[in-house]
Amino acid sequence: MQRIFFLPLILISLFVSVSVVSAQDSLIPVKNNRFGIHILDESDLPDAASLVNSSGGSWGYVTFVIREDEMDIGRWTNAFNQMKDLKLIPIVRIATIQRNGVWEKPNYDNAEKWATFLGSLPWPTTARYVVLFNEPNHAKEWGGKIEPDEYAKMTRRYWEELKKNSFDFFVLPAGMDAAASNGNETENSKNFFDDMAAFDPLIFTLFDGWTSHSYPNPDFSGSPSENGKMSIRGFEWEVNYLSKYHLPTNSPVFITETGWKNNGRDQEQIAQNYKQAFSEAWNNPNVVAVTPFLLRYDAKPFSAFSWKIPGTNTYYPYYSQVLGISKVAGEPK
Repeated sequence: MQRIFFLPLILISLFVSVSVVSAQDSLIPVKNNRFGIHILDESDLPDAASLVNSSGGSWGYVTFVIREDEMDIGRWTNAFNQMKDLKLIPIVRIATIQRNGVWEKPNYDNAEKWATFLGSLPWPTTARYVVLFNEPNHAKEWGGKIEPDEYAKMTRRYWEELKKNSFDFFVLPAGMDAAASNGNETENSKNFFDDMAAFDPLIFTLFDGWTSHSYPNPDFSGSPSENGKMSIRGFEWEVNYLSKYHLPTNSPVFITETGWKNNGRDQEQIAQNYKQAFSEAWNNPNVVAVTPFLLRYDAKPFSAFSWKIPGTNTYYPYYSQVLGISKVAGEPK
């Protein structure tokens, strides 16, 4: 009886999912500028716009985090109005707060609060791109535990509240650490996906697109020509693998983190890597946005990923390289 009941449930859910994904596709600009950058906070918006909207471009993307202790409507209203003026499309990753190096596990009861807060902001485009948390296959990103079932349950709850507030919310899952191994502090993303689907077989039908942290591993130093799960083409592996759990293979992809680690010696090579990546690996019709990590960060552990030279107003050569790449004048709704 369970199988007879469950099969129609899957078919109905898949039909609903396809309908929602098709509707959400209309929120992606037909003329789309996929260039973007991950920023620390709203003070970086002018420099971000200068980068992603250069060389003929407009309406590029910025990824940034809003923590639950930063839910200040006045602050973010100003920031969102500034993004409208600068022609930037926000990708907002919501987060809890960090204590002793560990991010607190999200609260189910805060889902409605987040939906109300985000729904009150003056988004510069019809599409409201929201990423639900970060790399939960790391224990330190999820209250000190690895809980794929809890992440699946939490994302479904937040998805429901965001969609109740507005169907203009384009809900995206957390990007996973594709290089993580199985252990006490991390879980291989493949196993994490499997565990999510075992708990909720339809969880991957919820999302309006796919979030990927397609870093050039190992050690953030891989070649832009490489393929596979741990390369800058990791998003292809993820989408193909998750097709068995009903994630559409043509899902819109948002690479919200990627980039090469600066070891102080090969800055010109990194610049060439970005040039090649944007012309090849990331020149994929399903890729909506690529927002490398990170425009500016002065302190460890992320200063090695900063595009701005720490403590200065000068950028590394890869900023100029990407600045000069021809871009599309995006036309979002």
